[in-house]
Amino acid sequence: MSETGRLMVSISGVRGMLGAGMNPEAAARWTAAFARTLSPGKVVVGRDTRASGPALASAVHGALRFAGFDVIELGIAATPTVEIAVRDLGASGGIIITASHNDERWNALKFLGSAGEFIDAGAVEAVRGRVEEGGPLFEAPGRIGGYELFDGADLAHIERIVGLPLIDAEAIGEARLKAVVDCVNGAGSRIVPSLLRRLRVETIELYTDIDAPFPRDPEPRPAMLGELAGAVLASGADIGFATDPDADRLVVVDGQGKVLSEELTLSLAADFVLSREKGPVAANLSTTRRIEDIAKLHGVRAFRSKVGEANVIALMKERGAVIGGEGNGGVIYPPVHYGRDAMTGIALILQHIVSSGEPLARLVARLPRYEIVKEKFAFSGDFESLTERLREAFGGEYNLLDGIRIDTEGGWVHVRRSNTEPVVRIIAEAPTGAEAEDLVRRAAGALRE
Repeated sequence: MSETGRLMVSISGVRGMLGAGMNPEAAARWTAAFARTLSPGKVVVGRDTRASGPALASAVHGALRFAGFDVIELGIAATPTVEIAVRDLGASGGIIITASHNDERWNALKFLGSAGEFIDAGAVEAVRGRVEEGGPLFEAPGRIGGYELFDGADLAHIERIVGLPLIDAEAIGEARLKAVVDCVNGAGSRIVPSLLRRLRVETIELYTDIDAPFPRDPEPRPAMLGELAGAVLASGADIGFATDPDADRLVVVDGQGKVLSEELTLSLAADFVLSREKGPVAANLSTTRRIEDIAKLHGVRAFRSKVGEANVIALMKERGAVIGGEGNGGVIYPPVHYGRDAMTGIALILQHIVSSGEPLARLVARLPRYEIVKEKFAFSGDFESLTERLREAFGGEYNLLDGIRIDTEGGWVHVRRSNTEPVVRIIAEAPTGAEAEDLVRRAAGALRE
Protein backbone atom coordinates (compact mmCIF):
# COMPACT_ATOMS: atom_id res chain seq x y z
CA MET A 1 0.00 0.00 0.00
CA SER A 2 1.15 3.53 -0.69
CA GLU A 3 -0.43 6.91 -0.10
CA THR A 4 -0.86 9.79 -2.52
CA GLY A 5 -1.65 12.85 -0.47
CA ARG A 6 -4.61 11.82 1.62
CA LEU A 7 -5.62 8.93 -0.60
CA MET A 8 -4.80 5.29 0.04
CA VAL A 9 -3.62 3.51 -3.09
CA SER A 10 -3.37 -0.26 -3.22
CA ILE A 11 -4.38 -3.32 -5.18
CA SER A 12 -7.88 -2.58 -3.84
CA GLY A 13 -8.02 0.73 -5.75
CA VAL A 14 -7.84 4.31 -4.52
CA ARG A 15 -9.84 5.39 -1.50
CA GLY A 16 -9.99 8.22 0.97
CA MET A 17 -12.13 10.16 3.35
CA LEU A 18 -14.45 12.65 1.70
CA GLY A 19 -13.06 16.17 1.42
CA ALA A 20 -9.33 16.62 1.02
CA GLY A 21 -9.00 12.91 0.25
CA MET A 22 -11.74 11.65 -2.06
CA ASN A 23 -13.66 14.32 -3.96
CA PRO A 24 -14.88 14.98 -7.55
CA GLU A 25 -11.52 16.46 -8.60
CA ALA A 26 -9.62 13.42 -7.33
CA ALA A 27 -12.14 11.07 -8.90
CA ALA A 28 -11.83 12.81 -12.28
CA ARG A 29 -8.02 12.82 -12.23
CA TRP A 30 -7.70 9.16 -11.25
CA THR A 31 -10.32 8.20 -13.82
CA ALA A 32 -8.49 10.14 -16.54
CA ALA A 33 -5.21 8.43 -15.61
CA PHE A 34 -6.88 5.01 -15.63
CA ALA A 35 -8.55 5.73 -18.98
CA ARG A 36 -5.13 6.17 -20.58
CA THR A 37 -4.37 2.51 -19.83
CA LEU A 38 -7.49 1.25 -21.66
CA SER A 39 -8.20 0.39 -25.25
CA PRO A 40 -10.85 2.57 -26.91
CA GLY A 41 -14.43 1.47 -26.33
CA LYS A 42 -16.93 1.26 -23.48
CA VAL A 43 -16.40 1.53 -19.72
CA VAL A 44 -18.94 0.15 -17.25
CA VAL A 45 -19.60 2.19 -14.09
CA GLY A 46 -21.50 1.11 -10.98
CA ARG A 47 -21.70 2.28 -7.39
CA ASP A 48 -22.97 1.42 -3.95
CA THR A 49 -25.61 3.41 -2.07
CA ARG A 50 -23.57 5.92 -0.09
CA ALA A 51 -24.67 9.53 -0.55
CA SER A 52 -21.40 10.67 -2.14
CA GLY A 53 -21.75 8.13 -4.96
CA PRO A 54 -23.76 10.18 -7.49
CA ALA A 55 -21.46 13.22 -7.24
CA LEU A 56 -18.35 11.10 -7.73
CA ALA A 57 -20.07 9.18 -10.53
CA SER A 58 -20.68 12.46 -12.39
CA ALA A 59 -16.95 13.24 -12.21
CA VAL A 60 -16.07 9.73 -13.40
CA HIS A 61 -18.55 9.96 -16.29
CA GLY A 62 -17.21 13.31 -17.36
CA ALA A 63 -13.58 12.20 -17.35
CA LEU A 64 -14.37 9.04 -19.31
CA ARG A 65 -16.53 10.75 -21.91
CA PHE A 66 -14.01 13.57 -22.35
CA ALA A 67 -11.41 10.87 -23.07
CA GLY A 68 -13.69 9.44 -25.78
CA PHE A 69 -15.10 6.44 -23.90
CA ASP A 70 -18.76 5.48 -23.99
CA VAL A 71 -20.09 5.13 -20.45
CA ILE A 72 -22.38 2.21 -19.61
CA GLU A 73 -23.92 3.23 -16.29
CA LEU A 74 -25.41 0.50 -14.08
CA GLY A 75 -26.43 2.82 -11.24
CA ILE A 76 -26.51 1.03 -7.91
CA ALA A 77 -24.91 -2.35 -8.50
CA ALA A 78 -22.97 -4.92 -6.51
CA THR A 79 -19.26 -5.10 -7.20
CA PRO A 80 -19.51 -8.63 -8.69
CA THR A 81 -22.39 -7.51 -10.89
CA VAL A 82 -20.25 -4.74 -12.37
CA GLU A 83 -17.42 -7.22 -12.91
CA ILE A 84 -19.68 -9.60 -14.83
CA ALA A 85 -21.18 -6.74 -16.87
CA VAL A 86 -17.75 -5.59 -18.06
CA ARG A 87 -17.13 -8.98 -19.61
CA ASP A 88 -20.68 -9.56 -20.86
CA LEU A 89 -20.89 -6.16 -22.55
CA GLY A 90 -17.44 -6.36 -24.14
CA ALA A 91 -16.23 -3.27 -22.32
CA SER A 92 -12.63 -2.07 -22.20
CA GLY A 93 -12.81 -1.77 -18.43
CA GLY A 94 -14.92 -0.76 -15.47
CA ILE A 95 -14.97 1.52 -12.44
CA ILE A 96 -16.80 0.70 -9.23
CA ILE A 97 -17.47 3.60 -6.88
CA THR A 98 -17.50 2.03 -3.44
CA ALA A 99 -15.47 2.08 -0.25
CA SER A 100 -16.71 -1.42 0.51
CA HIS A 101 -16.79 -1.97 4.28
CA ASN A 102 -15.70 1.59 5.18
CA ASP A 103 -18.38 3.90 6.55
CA GLU A 104 -20.01 6.83 4.73
CA ARG A 105 -17.13 9.18 5.49
CA TRP A 106 -15.17 7.24 2.86
CA ASN A 107 -15.47 6.48 -0.82
CA ALA A 108 -13.24 4.89 -3.41
CA LEU A 109 -12.67 3.95 -7.03
CA LYS A 110 -11.98 0.31 -7.94
CA PHE A 111 -10.58 -0.30 -11.41
CA LEU A 112 -11.41 -3.27 -13.64
CA GLY A 113 -9.72 -4.49 -16.78
CA SER A 114 -11.48 -5.85 -19.84
CA ALA A 115 -11.87 -9.29 -18.21
CA GLY A 116 -13.98 -7.72 -15.47
CA GLU A 117 -11.26 -8.33 -12.88
CA PHE A 118 -9.37 -5.90 -10.65
CA ILE A 119 -6.22 -4.61 -12.30
CA ASP A 120 -3.03 -5.95 -10.74
CA ALA A 121 -0.51 -4.13 -8.55
CA GLY A 122 1.68 -3.15 -11.51
CA ALA A 123 -1.26 -1.57 -13.34
CA VAL A 124 -2.31 0.30 -10.19
CA GLU A 125 1.21 1.69 -9.87
CA ALA A 126 1.14 2.80 -13.51
CA VAL A 127 -2.08 4.74 -12.90
CA ARG A 128 -0.67 6.24 -9.71
CA GLY A 129 2.47 7.30 -11.56
CA ARG A 130 0.43 9.25 -14.11
CA VAL A 131 -1.45 11.04 -11.34
CA GLU A 132 1.69 11.86 -9.35
CA GLU A 133 3.58 13.19 -12.40
CA GLY A 134 1.36 16.22 -12.13
CA GLY A 135 1.14 16.70 -15.87
CA PRO A 136 -2.05 17.29 -17.84
CA LEU A 137 -4.39 14.32 -17.82
CA PHE A 138 -7.00 15.80 -20.17
CA GLU A 139 -6.29 16.34 -23.84
CA ALA A 140 -8.46 17.90 -26.53
CA PRO A 141 -10.97 15.16 -27.28
CA GLY A 142 -11.19 13.53 -30.69
CA ARG A 143 -14.77 12.71 -29.77
CA ILE A 144 -16.98 13.00 -26.71
CA GLY A 145 -18.09 9.59 -25.56
CA GLY A 146 -21.70 8.60 -25.19
CA TYR A 147 -23.76 7.59 -22.17
CA GLU A 148 -26.17 4.70 -21.68
CA LEU A 149 -28.08 3.57 -18.59
CA PHE A 150 -28.18 -0.23 -18.56
CA ASP A 151 -30.66 -1.99 -16.27
CA GLY A 152 -30.15 -5.65 -17.16
CA ALA A 153 -27.03 -6.40 -15.14
CA ASP A 154 -28.73 -7.83 -12.03
CA LEU A 155 -30.81 -10.27 -14.05
CA ALA A 156 -27.80 -11.43 -16.07
CA HIS A 157 -25.86 -12.03 -12.85
CA ILE A 158 -28.71 -13.99 -11.26
CA GLU A 159 -29.27 -16.17 -14.31
CA ARG A 160 -25.55 -16.96 -14.50
CA ILE A 161 -25.69 -18.25 -10.92
CA VAL A 162 -28.97 -20.15 -11.30
CA GLY A 163 -27.65 -21.78 -14.46
CA LEU A 164 -24.60 -23.29 -12.76
CA PRO A 165 -24.40 -27.10 -13.12
CA LEU A 166 -23.95 -27.35 -9.34
CA ILE A 167 -27.14 -25.41 -8.61
CA ASP A 168 -30.45 -27.27 -8.72
CA ALA A 169 -32.90 -24.38 -8.55
CA GLU A 170 -35.89 -26.74 -8.59
CA ALA A 171 -34.60 -28.68 -5.58
CA ILE A 172 -33.88 -25.48 -3.65
CA GLY A 173 -37.41 -24.26 -4.35
CA GLU A 174 -38.97 -27.56 -3.29
CA ALA A 175 -37.11 -27.40 0.04
CA ARG A 176 -39.28 -24.42 1.03
CA LEU A 177 -36.51 -22.61 2.85
CA LYS A 178 -36.94 -19.27 4.58
CA ALA A 179 -34.19 -16.64 4.75
CA VAL A 180 -33.71 -13.22 6.36
CA VAL A 181 -31.43 -10.77 4.55
CA ASP A 182 -29.49 -7.77 5.88
CA CYS A 183 -27.80 -5.93 3.02
CA VAL A 184 -27.00 -2.90 5.21
CA ASN A 185 -29.16 -0.95 2.70
CA GLY A 186 -26.26 -1.26 0.29
CA ALA A 187 -25.73 -2.41 -3.28
CA GLY A 188 -26.99 -5.92 -2.56
CA SER A 189 -30.39 -4.67 -1.44
CA ARG A 190 -32.16 -5.50 -4.70
CA ILE A 191 -30.14 -8.36 -6.17
CA VAL A 192 -29.99 -10.53 -3.03
CA PRO A 193 -33.78 -10.67 -2.51
CA SER A 194 -34.24 -11.13 -6.27
CA LEU A 195 -31.87 -14.10 -6.31
CA LEU A 196 -33.59 -15.71 -3.33
CA ARG A 197 -37.04 -15.26 -4.88
CA ARG A 198 -35.74 -16.67 -8.16
CA LEU A 199 -34.74 -19.76 -6.14
CA ARG A 200 -38.21 -19.73 -4.49
CA VAL A 201 -36.78 -19.10 -1.03
CA GLU A 202 -39.21 -17.23 1.22
CA THR A 203 -37.45 -13.96 1.91
CA ILE A 204 -37.72 -11.53 4.81
CA GLU A 205 -35.92 -8.23 4.14
CA LEU A 206 -34.33 -6.57 7.15
CA TYR A 207 -32.13 -3.80 5.71
CA THR A 208 -32.69 -3.45 1.96
CA ASP A 209 -33.63 0.24 1.60
CA ILE A 210 -31.20 1.76 -0.91
CA ASP A 211 -32.21 5.27 0.15
CA ALA A 212 -31.09 4.88 3.77
CA PRO A 213 -27.49 3.62 4.03
CA PHE A 214 -26.07 2.44 6.52
CA PRO A 215 -28.19 1.56 9.59
CA ARG A 216 -25.29 -0.18 11.31
CA ASP A 217 -21.54 -0.41 11.00
CA PRO A 218 -21.32 -1.45 7.34
CA GLU A 219 -18.73 -4.18 7.86
CA PRO A 220 -20.64 -7.48 8.32
CA ARG A 221 -18.75 -8.63 11.39
CA PRO A 222 -20.59 -11.00 13.74
CA ALA A 223 -20.70 -8.35 16.47
CA MET A 224 -22.77 -6.11 14.15
CA LEU A 225 -25.40 -8.71 13.24
CA GLY A 226 -27.46 -9.10 16.40
CA GLU A 227 -30.62 -7.79 14.74
CA LEU A 228 -30.28 -10.27 11.91
CA ALA A 229 -29.79 -13.12 14.37
CA GLY A 230 -32.88 -12.04 16.30
CA ALA A 231 -34.94 -11.80 13.12
CA VAL A 232 -33.92 -15.33 12.08
CA LEU A 233 -35.04 -16.70 15.44
CA ALA A 234 -38.26 -14.66 15.61
CA SER A 235 -39.33 -15.66 12.09
CA GLY A 236 -38.35 -19.31 12.31
CA ALA A 237 -36.09 -18.86 9.29
CA ASP A 238 -33.63 -21.52 8.18
CA ILE A 239 -30.83 -19.07 7.52
CA GLY A 240 -29.80 -15.43 7.54
CA PHE A 241 -27.55 -13.63 5.09
CA ALA A 242 -25.61 -10.38 5.60
CA THR A 243 -23.56 -8.53 3.00
CA ASP A 244 -21.27 -5.53 3.03
CA PRO A 245 -22.14 -2.32 1.12
CA ASP A 246 -20.91 -3.58 -2.27
CA ALA A 247 -22.09 -7.19 -1.77
CA ASP A 248 -18.86 -9.02 -2.43
CA ARG A 249 -18.66 -10.32 1.16
CA LEU A 250 -21.14 -12.64 2.88
CA VAL A 251 -21.76 -13.62 6.51
CA VAL A 252 -24.28 -16.29 7.46
CA VAL A 253 -26.58 -16.89 10.46
CA ASP A 254 -27.76 -20.43 11.15
CA GLY A 255 -31.35 -21.43 11.95
CA GLN A 256 -30.60 -21.34 15.68
CA GLY A 257 -29.83 -17.63 15.45
CA LYS A 258 -26.07 -18.06 15.76
CA VAL A 259 -23.99 -15.64 13.71
CA LEU A 260 -21.23 -17.66 12.11
CA SER A 261 -17.70 -16.42 11.79
CA GLU A 262 -17.13 -14.78 8.41
CA GLU A 263 -14.37 -17.38 7.98
CA LEU A 264 -17.03 -20.08 7.67
CA THR A 265 -18.53 -18.61 4.48
CA LEU A 266 -15.68 -19.75 2.24
CA SER A 267 -15.26 -22.94 4.27
CA LEU A 268 -18.87 -23.99 3.68
CA ALA A 269 -18.81 -23.08 -0.01
CA ALA A 270 -15.49 -24.89 -0.53
CA ASP A 271 -16.70 -27.99 1.32
CA PHE A 272 -19.68 -28.21 -1.04
CA VAL A 273 -17.85 -27.44 -4.28
CA LEU A 274 -15.00 -29.84 -3.52
CA SER A 275 -17.53 -32.61 -2.84
CA ARG A 276 -18.61 -32.24 -6.50
CA GLU A 277 -15.48 -30.97 -8.26
CA LYS A 278 -11.93 -32.11 -7.45
CA GLY A 279 -9.18 -29.54 -7.74
CA PRO A 280 -7.07 -27.12 -5.71
CA VAL A 281 -8.45 -24.40 -3.48
CA ALA A 282 -6.79 -21.00 -2.92
CA ALA A 283 -7.10 -18.44 -0.14
CA ASN A 284 -5.07 -15.61 1.31
CA LEU A 285 -2.71 -15.86 4.28
CA SER A 286 -5.29 -14.36 6.68
CA THR A 287 -7.90 -17.05 6.02
CA THR A 288 -8.74 -19.86 8.43
CA ARG A 289 -6.70 -23.05 8.65
CA ARG A 290 -9.93 -24.93 7.93
CA ILE A 291 -9.15 -24.44 4.24
CA GLU A 292 -6.22 -26.85 4.47
CA ASP A 293 -8.33 -29.27 6.53
CA ILE A 294 -11.20 -29.22 4.02
CA ALA A 295 -8.83 -29.60 1.07
CA LYS A 296 -7.19 -32.61 2.73
CA LEU A 297 -10.59 -34.13 3.47
CA HIS A 298 -11.42 -33.98 -0.23
CA GLY A 299 -8.00 -35.16 -1.36
CA VAL A 300 -6.82 -31.90 -2.93
CA ARG A 301 -4.27 -29.18 -2.15
CA ALA A 302 -4.69 -25.71 -0.70
CA PHE A 303 -2.54 -22.73 -1.70
CA ARG A 304 -2.01 -19.31 -0.10
CA SER A 305 -1.61 -15.83 -1.58
CA LYS A 306 -1.13 -12.29 -0.35
CA VAL A 307 -4.26 -10.56 0.92
CA GLY A 308 -6.24 -8.88 -1.85
CA GLU A 309 -8.76 -10.25 -4.30
CA ALA A 310 -6.47 -9.78 -7.31
CA ASN A 311 -3.72 -11.75 -5.56
CA VAL A 312 -6.04 -14.66 -4.80
CA ILE A 313 -7.34 -14.69 -8.38
CA ALA A 314 -3.82 -14.73 -9.81
CA LEU A 315 -2.98 -17.74 -7.64
CA MET A 316 -6.23 -19.50 -8.56
CA LYS A 317 -5.41 -19.18 -12.24
CA GLU A 318 -1.83 -20.31 -11.69
CA ARG A 319 -2.88 -23.40 -9.74
CA GLY A 320 -6.12 -24.17 -11.55
CA ALA A 321 -8.16 -23.78 -8.35
CA VAL A 322 -11.82 -24.81 -8.59
CA ILE A 323 -12.78 -22.42 -5.77
CA GLY A 324 -11.05 -19.77 -3.72
CA GLY A 325 -11.56 -16.60 -1.80
CA GLU A 326 -10.81 -14.74 1.39
CA GLY A 327 -11.74 -15.33 5.01
CA ASN A 328 -13.60 -12.03 5.21
CA GLY A 329 -16.62 -13.73 3.64
CA GLY A 330 -15.41 -13.56 0.03
CA VAL A 331 -16.21 -16.54 -2.23
CA ILE A 332 -14.67 -16.77 -5.71
CA TYR A 333 -16.12 -19.43 -8.00
CA PRO A 334 -14.67 -19.24 -11.53
CA PRO A 335 -17.69 -20.64 -13.46
CA VAL A 336 -19.53 -17.44 -12.46
CA HIS A 337 -16.52 -15.11 -12.70
CA TYR A 338 -13.19 -14.42 -11.06
CA GLY A 339 -14.33 -12.14 -8.26
CA ARG A 340 -15.64 -12.28 -4.70
CA ASP A 341 -19.39 -12.68 -4.93
CA ALA A 342 -21.87 -12.79 -2.04
CA MET A 343 -24.68 -13.92 -4.33
CA THR A 344 -22.71 -16.92 -5.57
CA GLY A 345 -21.87 -17.75 -1.94
CA ILE A 346 -25.57 -17.66 -1.06
CA ALA A 347 -26.49 -20.08 -3.84
CA LEU A 348 -23.68 -22.53 -3.05
CA ILE A 349 -24.52 -22.62 0.65
CA LEU A 350 -28.25 -23.08 -0.03
CA GLN A 351 -27.43 -25.94 -2.38
CA HIS A 352 -25.15 -27.46 0.27
CA ILE A 353 -28.05 -27.46 2.74
CA VAL A 354 -30.49 -28.93 0.24
CA SER A 355 -28.11 -31.56 -1.14
CA SER A 356 -27.10 -32.74 2.33
CA GLY A 357 -30.64 -32.70 3.71
CA GLU A 358 -29.24 -31.22 6.92
CA PRO A 359 -29.62 -27.84 8.62
CA LEU A 360 -26.76 -25.39 8.42
CA ALA A 361 -25.78 -25.83 12.08
CA ARG A 362 -25.10 -29.51 11.51
CA LEU A 363 -22.98 -28.82 8.43
CA VAL A 364 -20.90 -26.38 10.45
CA ALA A 365 -20.52 -28.86 13.33
CA ARG A 366 -18.82 -31.29 10.95
CA LEU A 367 -16.08 -28.83 10.09
CA PRO A 368 -12.86 -28.56 12.13
CA ARG A 369 -13.33 -26.11 14.99
CA TYR A 370 -11.14 -23.06 15.45
CA GLU A 371 -11.62 -19.61 16.89
CA ILE A 372 -10.29 -16.56 15.09
CA VAL A 373 -9.66 -13.08 16.47
CA LYS A 374 -9.17 -10.02 14.26
CA GLU A 375 -7.90 -6.69 15.56
CA LYS A 376 -6.43 -3.54 14.06
CA PHE A 377 -4.00 -1.06 15.56
CA ALA A 378 -2.55 2.30 14.59
CA PHE A 379 1.13 1.85 13.74
CA SER A 380 3.56 4.34 12.21
CA GLY A 381 6.85 2.62 13.01
CA ASP A 382 9.25 0.61 10.90
CA PHE A 383 7.54 -2.58 9.75
CA GLU A 384 10.80 -4.45 9.12
CA SER A 385 11.87 -3.90 12.73
CA LEU A 386 8.42 -5.04 13.87
CA THR A 387 8.83 -8.21 11.80
CA GLU A 388 12.11 -9.01 13.52
CA ARG A 389 10.56 -8.48 16.95
CA LEU A 390 7.68 -10.79 16.06
CA ARG A 391 10.03 -13.53 14.87
CA GLU A 392 11.96 -13.31 18.11
CA ALA A 393 8.79 -13.26 20.24
CA PHE A 394 7.10 -16.26 18.62
CA GLY A 395 9.65 -18.52 16.99
CA GLY A 396 7.95 -21.23 14.92
CA GLU A 397 7.58 -21.25 11.14
CA TYR A 398 7.07 -17.92 9.45
CA ASN A 399 6.00 -16.62 6.03
CA LEU A 400 7.02 -13.17 4.75
CA LEU A 401 4.89 -13.15 1.59
CA ASP A 402 2.54 -10.49 3.01
CA GLY A 403 3.64 -8.90 6.26
CA ILE A 404 4.49 -11.82 8.51
CA ARG A 405 2.48 -14.94 9.29
CA ILE A 406 3.81 -17.16 12.06
CA ASP A 407 2.53 -20.72 12.44
CA THR A 408 2.94 -22.33 15.84
CA GLU A 409 1.95 -25.78 17.04
CA GLY A 410 -1.30 -24.47 18.48
CA GLY A 411 -2.30 -21.85 15.92
CA TRP A 412 -1.11 -18.95 13.78
CA VAL A 413 -0.91 -15.17 13.78
CA HIS A 414 -0.71 -12.84 10.77
CA VAL A 415 0.45 -9.22 11.07
CA ARG A 416 0.30 -6.92 8.03
CA ARG A 417 -0.42 -3.40 6.89
CA SER A 418 -4.00 -2.95 5.70
CA ASN A 419 -4.78 -2.31 2.03
CA THR A 420 -7.88 -0.30 2.93
CA GLU A 421 -7.17 1.56 6.19
CA PRO A 422 -4.11 3.27 7.74
CA VAL A 423 -3.64 0.50 10.30
CA VAL A 424 -1.83 -2.74 11.01
CA ARG A 425 -4.09 -5.78 11.15
CA ILE A 426 -3.44 -8.66 13.52
CA ILE A 427 -5.34 -11.88 12.88
CA ALA A 428 -4.85 -15.01 14.95
CA GLU A 429 -6.49 -18.43 14.98
CA ALA A 430 -6.29 -21.24 17.52
CA PRO A 431 -8.45 -24.09 18.88
CA THR A 432 -9.97 -21.78 21.53
CA GLY A 433 -10.83 -18.11 21.70
CA ALA A 434 -8.55 -17.60 24.71
CA GLU A 435 -5.58 -19.01 22.82
CA ALA A 436 -6.30 -16.84 19.78
CA GLU A 437 -6.65 -13.74 21.95
CA ASP A 438 -3.32 -14.55 23.60
CA LEU A 439 -1.64 -14.70 20.19
CA VAL A 440 -3.09 -11.28 19.31
CA ARG A 441 -2.00 -9.88 22.70
CA ARG A 442 1.56 -11.08 22.20
CA ALA A 443 1.70 -9.66 18.67
CA ALA A 444 0.23 -6.33 19.80
CA GLY A 445 2.94 -6.17 22.49
CA ALA A 446 5.57 -6.11 19.75
CA LEU A 447 3.88 -3.02 18.22
CA ARG A 448 4.49 -1.08 21.40
CA GLU A 449 8.13 -1.99 21.90
